[in-house]
Amino acid sequence: MGQGQQEQVATSLAGAVSEEISASLAPVDAELERRYPGDPGTRQPVHTVYVPGDAFASDTIRSWGEKALAALDEHAPDAASFAAVLGLSDDLAEPVYARVRAKLEHEPIEDLRVDFEDGYGPRPDAEEDETAARAARLIAEAYKNGTAAPYMGIRMKCMEAAVRDRGIRTLDVFLTGLMAAGGLPEGLVLTLPKVTYAEQVTAFVRLLEAFEKAHGLDSGRLGFEIQIETSQSILATDGTATVARMIQAAEGRATGLHYGTFDYSACLGVSAAYQASDHPAADHAKAIMQVAAAGTGVRVSDGSTNVLPIGPRAKVHDAWRLHYGLTRRALARAYYQGWDMHPGHIPTRYAAVFAFYREGFEQAAGRLARYAGRVGGDVMDEPATAKALSGYLLRGLDCGALDIAEVARLTGLTRADLEGYAAPRRGDLTVSTK
Repeated sequence: MGQGQQEQVATSLAGAVSEEISASLAPVDAELERRYPGDPGTRQPVHTVYVPGDAFASDTIRSWGEKALAALDEHAPDAASFAAVLGLSDDLAEPVYARVRAKLEHEPIEDLRVDFEDGYGPRPDAEEDETAARAARLIAEAYKNGTAAPYMGIRMKCMEAAVRDRGIRTLDVFLTGLMAAGGLPEGLVLTLPKVTYAEQVTAFVRLLEAFEKAHGLDSGRLGFEIQIETSQSILATDGTATVARMIQAAEGRATGLHYGTFDYSACLGVSAAYQASDHPAADHAKAIMQVAAAGTGVRVSDGSTNVLPIGPRAKVHDAWRLHYGLTRRALARAYYQGWDMHPGHIPTRYAAVFAFYREGFEQAAGRLARYAGRVGGDVMDEPATAKALSGYLLRGLDCGALDIAEVARLTGLTRADLEGYAAPRRGDLTVSTK
């Protein structure tokens, strides 16, 4: 048969068969769209900084940046010394150091949570009321004058009986204060800690619904993060994954799952000296969280280290190496966000993030360019891999590790092109172009 001859196409099934199958699967199609909408495509901060409610002030973000820069000036005053501490390669030393300093000057904190839970503790009601009202005023002012972090909000007390009423009131005072100051900012984030049962998530959803109704807000305007700090939040008494139930109980409002390193470790009986984000118990919990959240649009965040980079230079360098290593480890495991507890953690947070994206940039850009141009290479990439490659580049752009000009130069793609590859239609991921 000649190559130019047209093939004869024949079928055996009537069109009604396909129609009947599609009709039978329509409920499943709808369920897939509802439960697994995919990543929202919005920016995910690389970290969350927790500041106790009574310590939060109008200059907190600027102060953290200045303290972080001072730590660099004192303990790693140039690119070579910083690279030597962290083991950065020669080609990464200067660009990473320069970008870290620029980040600390212009956007030292990407996500800030004013803490009314463990970092704040029990206080007289009048004092917590006043602190919550002040937090609302300061956050509203920060968004108005351009000094806010991209994301800001509060962590209230949990939904357990002993502190439930206090937590609800603090949230009410805070949100009401924001509304009085001009409305809810786009970057608002709420964190619900110590969740052990899906019913607590459901109760929180009802609380947010009541607030939205009271102020005439669109249903679903208020979302929240779920903090995973107990064994019960991972595994239920019947052996099922509680965290998966929590995501569904949030009714589309859950935006993140945050791992609580020390509460969770203590819950499992891990001794204090071994409570860390790389403990096997932590890896197990985060793996369950990651699988439960996959495809739902809920993002997973790693926890923190409590080893502070303070004291003499040798001690600071040791703490920096630890934090840098833990952050790089988390990034390799696709935990793109973590917690930072001290201004001295910020330089190594950004150093780890920037190095992660810059060292793999050229390879990722080249692979995506070949995929987009349908050019063969030494790796046979699929649509799902193109999604991962574009997502990697977009995350690098969002945090400041990469510039759009250099990405465009190596890929030939615009940001809109990258976003298209990063968020394909569901069926597109099952069809290879190779």
